[in-house]
Amino acid sequence: MEWKAYYLDVMLVPLGLLINLAYHVWLWHKVRTQAFSTIFGIDADGRCFWVPAMMKDIEKKNIVAVQSIRNMIMGSTLMATTSILLCCGLGAMISSTYSVKKPLNDSILGAQGEFTVALKFATLFTIFLFSFFFHSLSVRFLSQLSILICTPQDIMSMVTQEYLSDLMGKASILNIVGNRVFHSGLPLLLWIFGPVMAFLCSITVLLVLHNLDFVSRKENIIKVGKDEESGTTSFELESTI
Repeated sequence: MEWKAYYLDVMLVPLGLLINLAYHVWLWHKVRTQAFSTIFGIDADGRCFWVPAMMKDIEKKNIVAVQSIRNMIMGSTLMATTSILLCCGLGAMISSTYSVKKPLNDSILGAQGEFTVALKFATLFTIFLFSFFFHSLSVRFLSQLSILICTPQDIMSMVTQEYLSDLMGKASILNIVGNRVFHSGLPLLLWIFGPVMAFLCSITVLLVLHNLDFVSRKENIIKVGKDEESGTTSFELESTI
């Protein structure tokens, strides 16, 4: 095993994964400290009001509630199905004896030995398997929520608004984690063609996610001024981003 054949894989692929991990740790910190600057904080705040609003007049809003939850179930089911199909395809490639496991050509940068190719497919298999796991758990909580949200409200009932909001929060978090794990597998797919493409794809995906994760909010600031000669008070409205 020569270092020249492996140094790009050893340097670029872990570096891309570390940058991805560092970004999501920073994003988690932003969600905890400056929630309304991210879409996750705004969505979480909206979910806290959505469940009580649905339960307040559930006899009229039961169809809206069930359809909304059904749409979320369909999204998680689609991602879970895609992940498990990719796992099946990668498992077939790993266990096959065809030339698909062999190096594509000699012009690809990075190591292309049998061990490296097997490691690439095994890593992808693990990533998409975890994505399927998180999305399937999200479907489970959403299915419970779709049933319990339409149950009659009673003083002695254990199905409370806090419990249903907790189910909604868990399902949403699992869905977000499943999506991010799936997105982290996209650069690893290009790792098959070399570590350089995997690193560039990882940076590109992070730039796109950063643009989608944060919101630019315009805040209105009212400046109050007083004219000393006339004694009148003036108001000036400014918009800042």
